[in-house]
Amino acid sequence: MKLELTRIGNSRGIRIPKPLIAQCGLGDAVEVRVTPEGLVIAPHRAPRHGWRQAFAASHPEPEMLLGEISPNMFDRRDWKW
Repeated sequence: MKLELTRIGNSRGIRIPKPLIAQCGLGDAVEVRVTPEGLVIAPHRAPRHGWRQAFAASHPEPEMLLGEISPNMFDRRDWKW
């Protein structure tokens, strides 16, 4: 789809048609990044969006988790609460 650049003060902008906004899932804020092919306009995602689902799907193996660690000399002698 060809869109015309519109002058907005000293800048330029485009108007994105409503069907494209809905199709792409764009909201009030977007993320814009530059790639070798040009600009990419994507829906804004909160930092760490999807991490909870990714962690839940990872199924960590029990032997990979840290178990109870017994106190060492530093814990007994130097650590103060």
